[in-house]
Amino acid sequence: MIRIPLRPLARILDARQKGENPDAIERENKRLRHEDMQAMSRARAEGRLLVLGLFFFCAFAVVGARMGGLATSDPVEPRSAAYGSTISAARADIVDRNGNLLATNFDTHALYAQPLHMIDPQGAADGLVKIFPDLDHARLIKDFTGERKFLWIRKKISPEQMQAVHEIGDPGLLFAPREMRLYPNGSLAAHIMGGASFGKEGVAAAEVIGVAGVEKYFDDYLRDPANGATPLELSIDLTVQAASERILYGGMKLMNAKGATSVLMDVHTGEVISVVSLPDFDPNDRPRPATTGDQSDSPLFNRSVQGVYELGSVFKIFTAAQAVDLGLVNPSTIIDTKGPMRVGGFNIGEFRNKNYGKLSVSDIIVQSSNRGTGRMALEIGSKRQKSFLDAMGFFEPTPFEIVEAAGGRPLLPKRWTDLSSVTISYGHGLSSSPMHLAAGYSAIANGGRAVTPTLLKKTSVPKGPRIMSEEAARAARGMLRKVVSKGTASFGEVEGYAVGGKTGTADKPKPTGGYYDDKVIATFASMFPAHDPKYVLIVTLDEPVETSGDKPRRTAGWTAVPVAAEMIRRIAPLLGMRPTVEPQTLADITLTSSN
Repeated sequence: MIRIPLRPLARILDARQKGENPDAIERENKRLRHEDMQAMSRARAEGRLLVLGLFFFCAFAVVGARMGGLATSDPVEPRSAAYGSTISAARADIVDRNGNLLATNFDTHALYAQPLHMIDPQGAADGLVKIFPDLDHARLIKDFTGERKFLWIRKKISPEQMQAVHEIGDPGLLFAPREMRLYPNGSLAAHIMGGASFGKEGVAAAEVIGVAGVEKYFDDYLRDPANGATPLELSIDLTVQAASERILYGGMKLMNAKGATSVLMDVHTGEVISVVSLPDFDPNDRPRPATTGDQSDSPLFNRSVQGVYELGSVFKIFTAAQAVDLGLVNPSTIIDTKGPMRVGGFNIGEFRNKNYGKLSVSDIIVQSSNRGTGRMALEIGSKRQKSFLDAMGFFEPTPFEIVEAAGGRPLLPKRWTDLSSVTISYGHGLSSSPMHLAAGYSAIANGGRAVTPTLLKKTSVPKGPRIMSEEAARAARGMLRKVVSKGTASFGEVEGYAVGGKTGTADKPKPTGGYYDDKVIATFASMFPAHDPKYVLIVTLDEPVETSGDKPRRTAGWTAVPVAAEMIRRIAPLLGMRPTVEPQTLADITLTSSN
């Protein structure tokens, strides 16, 4: 601002010449200066008031918008805030080969307490015990009235329980949002799913981690946020799985067995369509592992991969197939099975001391002759036998995609002698799992190529390495068909599906050494249809006893075979297989007339 002098010299001189009072000029200039100063002060004040008004307007607008948002939103419990890494609760779904849901996430809540905020600790404890009867009332009172600032009460609660806790009305009882793992089919496919639990936890979220089965094996994939919208697609068929479990459970009870397992495998891809282990459990409420006693008695024990047994005579077909493949025999070759037969100082006997005499290779399998199989094994030799069984996968745990499979390591002899070769040829001296057996029989069924069991759905048919010729595999399938049509597995015949298979009854070993006299592992390894196999089915019963006759019967022909036949009868149509007439070789016919 340009300040005007109060007594400008030019005007003062001019006023004196005219006879005017120069002081009037000074008073007028003071008045004008004061008016300018007042105008500037007023403009400055008005600007400040405008800015303050705008500030208050914005503040009230924000407060009003927040109040409006709170008024229209759902009420939520207060959450404790803490700095740290973010907990990711997202987990991909698991579905079967047809897209049916096997596992998914479910929104729920956990219940926790902040005793310092409680109004009535005694009343809160009384109310909680009514809702959750298994809670310790005295312990709750101690925790609520002590020095604890925070404690979990329940990691998962239902909506009904949450409402009941709400009605207690104590501000010290709070809820934490959770995503829990839900298995909508309950115990169905329990050993495949395994189960999940909470890992890292906070009041705002909890990490869901796999603890067993597929959930544990594919934990990294399922927890990856990038796969949240892409479910893990398994090879199993939920409908076939349900039918298999129902039939196997009924068969286990009917045959008075303490446990049972079954494996249904696609012989070309190695896809496992169903796998059952009984007894089972509900993965929604997974039991605790057994800390005492026999682990195989626990419902968590997966007999299909962890159950490593001497499987008995089901191994005989491997010996016959290898002997045919090496050109040592053909199905019609005659072998003398008469005793005595001593190997390594031990006598090789037959079931119930039978003496079959001279039998063809095919009849050795049909009659299940130990001596006949043992003599073929001696011709093969231990080195070639080991190589053959190794190629089939009997020396390592199956690479099946559940964590329990790694524990199913086969038990092999420390020294592979001639005696070992003979006993292994008829299923003793080497212990393996039913999953190993399914892979071995699939190699015979598909024409001689090794198969790797898998729990993942395949979009193409991988070809494994060849371990026997197609001719040897075809000959073995013919022998297995005869076992059902006229041998020890006659109860396994299912009209229209041409079942082929082999029985195996092995004495059960004692934990302290030796074998039980009255306890066996009964197995029926089958394929259908035998002339063009699509599937292999293994059924194993632990300590079965069939009691319909005068004497108890424990052999696989009386126990495992009927159960497997009923399973095939029920699941073959579910697999889209229609009953067919088995192809037969026609006798020579001479056409004598066209009429």
